[in-house]
Amino acid sequence: MTRTPLPPLRVGLVGYGLAGSVFHAPLIAATEGLVLDTVVTSNPERQKQALAEFPDVRVAATPEELFGRAAELDLVVVASPNKTHVPLATTALEAGLPVVVDKPIAGTAAEARALAALAEDRGLLLSVFQNRRWDNDFLTLRTLLAQGALGDVWRFESRFERWRPQPKGGWRESGDPEEIGGLLYDLGSHVVDQALVLFGPATQVYAESDIRRPGAQADDDTFIALTHAGGVRSHLYVSATTAQLGPRFRVLGSRAGYVKYGLDPQEAALREGRRPGTAARWGAEAEELWGRVGAGESPLTGGGRREPTLPGDYPAYYAAVARALVDGGANPVTALDAAAALDVLEAARRSARDGVAVTL
Repeated sequence: MTRTPLPPLRVGLVGYGLAGSVFHAPLIAATEGLVLDTVVTSNPERQKQALAEFPDVRVAATPEELFGRAAELDLVVVASPNKTHVPLATTALEAGLPVVVDKPIAGTAAEARALAALAEDRGLLLSVFQNRRWDNDFLTLRTLLAQGALGDVWRFESRFERWRPQPKGGWRESGDPEEIGGLLYDLGSHVVDQALVLFGPATQVYAESDIRRPGAQADDDTFIALTHAGGVRSHLYVSATTAQLGPRFRVLGSRAGYVKYGLDPQEAALREGRRPGTAARWGAEAEELWGRVGAGESPLTGGGRREPTLPGDYPAYYAAVARALVDGGANPVTALDAAAALDVLEAARRSARDGVAVTL
């Protein structure tokens, strides 16, 4: 017997800045079973942009307007500034709506766990948008580890580096603690989450965090060292002050190492207006950008073999969210996952402030 297709789940998206317009809206629109119903932004130019890109979308000026018709929605996505994540997610859950929250879900692990408890009490999905779990290099590395290609991993180096000698301003670079700005919580949320997914919980955290650029107010050059319970050491770098970019990943094991340069191409594609489902070979990168696996010689002088990079797959996140809501599938990224990463970020902040290693 053929099952009648269910109507698509109606999604309200709060925020139409970088996160909302470049990542969430296109990925929601490309996901079977989801429809972008409403975009919330008070900015007239962003309202026009949303309507130009999604002519059938409704526009609301405030979250209150959106929640005033909560019964017409099936999911709320919070892609607004960091300081609004907790209050907006709380309001959505209390209105009976499942929620996706952009990273970082909160400023503290305690807040993240409180949101997780509220969602569990209400029987609602609460998921965190950690899209870098679906980066091409991360998917490739997970496959190499599953195959045992590197042997026992001893050290994991991960870099999310940029060269932006002039601050751009805005809340992401604000020194106001309430804004939850700075690279530790921005890019650090990605690299810490990836390290914990790959190598398990951390037992010790050491960090160095600096404000390097003239006029900058928040950390723009940060290093985090993790000792994992399993013995792996992760060295994580996030920076806006890197004049010469290092490898995105350098992973050293007892049998071989894996070195990969360059960023996953999906963000650039989304920024350029390309969309999953319409662009050919979504998430794939050119062969000359593939990483290398080998031992005893630098990959830059031809050491090792070229390792095909798996295509990145950001659409998999919202596909998993749709399955979780419709069929009871697994939550792709739980709030408790995010809380574990926030434990590390909070410890890193203490470590950098006090000049000591912090035991978790």
